[in-house]
Amino acid sequence: MNGKKVLFVSSEVIPYLPNNDISSLTYALPKMVNENGGQTRIFIPKYGIINERRHQLHEVIRLSGMNLIIDDLDMPLIIKVASIPKERMQVYFIDNEEYFKDRALHESENKKLYSDNDERAIFFAKGVVETIKKLNWTPDIIHVHGWIAALLPLYMKEYYKNEPIFKNTKVVVSLYENDIAGKLNSKIVKKIQFDEVNGDTLKILEKSTYSSLFKNAILNSDGIVFAGDNIDESLVDMANKTKKPVLSCGFKDGFKQEYLNFYSNEILD
Repeated sequence: MNGKKVLFVSSEVIPYLPNNDISSLTYALPKMVNENGGQTRIFIPKYGIINERRHQLHEVIRLSGMNLIIDDLDMPLIIKVASIPKERMQVYFIDNEEYFKDRALHESENKKLYSDNDERAIFFAKGVVETIKKLNWTPDIIHVHGWIAALLPLYMKEYYKNEPIFKNTKVVVSLYENDIAGKLNSKIVKKIQFDEVNGDTLKILEKSTYSSLFKNAILNSDGIVFAGDNIDESLVDMANKTKKPVLSCGFKDGFKQEYLNFYSNEILD
């Protein structure tokens, strides 16, 4: 991984959010890449439940200030940053008052899914890529984790396909057990099409389930990781049928070397 740049885009990472498979791997994998001569950036949403003072977040004025168009509405993009203590890892936080202020990950305190989770995912995907463009930091690999990052492969393959900075960038998606029941807004396809994204894989999102988000990510990725137990069998079957590189690895023994081999020999080869 010497000199290679890996962008990790995730729904969560420790220590900013509770410890689970996604947040733990989004911490462990960048650390591993750094220790093996690579460079990393981490992006997550700035949920309202993240304590800015405790974690010393601060706004990056030079990166903030642009508006993203989401379904014909101007939505301000705010970028905040923090460093994981004792590690050489910067975390960038995608923020917007309407989508993230006073909000948790995907559901409210009374366990109701947010009705605009579709727009939050679109905003997050576009916000990450626009920020990377401003940083002029060209990733060799973009590795996505979690539902809110699942539209990024689609946007990379369609919306940003002619961006020179991403000409050689490969996209990897990690699949975990999906514990989100319920559906996204039924107009998600229409909202994506507003961005003139019209790829064939959009048909999968017509069911507007959270599983459909991951199916779409599989079809628009260059590699797939089975990163947890009890992954939806339909996702596993689809991933295997694509004939794309697949790694079955979570935190089992030797997981670091397996990821290094996957990145270097399967994705970047």
